[in-house]
Amino acid sequence: MNKDSRLSGVLHALLHMAEMPGPATSETLARAMSTNPVVVRRLMAGLREAGFVASAKGHGGGWVLCCPLERITLRDIHEAVGAPALLAVGHRSENPQCLVEQAVNTALQGAYQQAEALLLARLGEVTLAQLSADFHRRMLASGRQPHGFSEEIGHGH
Repeated sequence: MNKDSRLSGVLHALLHMAEMPGPATSETLARAMSTNPVVVRRLMAGLREAGFVASAKGHGGGWVLCCPLERITLRDIHEAVGAPALLAVGHRSENPQCLVEQAVNTALQGAYQQAEALLLARLGEVTLAQLSADFHRRMLASGRQPHGFSEEIGHGH
C-alpha cells in the first residue's frame, strides 16, 4: 500500500509560506512539495475552507496564511486535507465468514482504533508554531541565515 503524504507535503508548504514575505503561487508550492500545482490547489482548497489560508488572484497573487501558527494544529491540517487514513494496515477481509478471521479482525480493529486515537490526540497537541520553531532551531544550528530562505523554495530548498 502506498503511503499518503498529503499531510507531510502540505505541512512542508505551510512552513515555507510562513517564511515568505508575500503570497506563494501554486506553482511555487508544487515545486516545494514535488507535486503538480493542481494537487496544491486541491489541498489548499480544503485549508481555505477551514480558514487557514486565503488566495488572491491576479499579478502578485497566490496563497497566504490567514491564521496565527499558534492556533493551527497538525490535526486541524489533517482534517482540512480530507483526514486521510493514518494507518496503512487493515484486515484481509472486511466481512469474513471464517470464525477465526472474525476473532482476528475484532482484536486487530481494537488495536487499530486505539493507535489512531493516540496519533490523532498527538497531532492535536502540535501546532504549526512549534514546527516553525523547530525549523528555526535547525536553521540556526546549521549556520544558515533566515534571509534568502524564502527564495530557496523555488529551487527545491
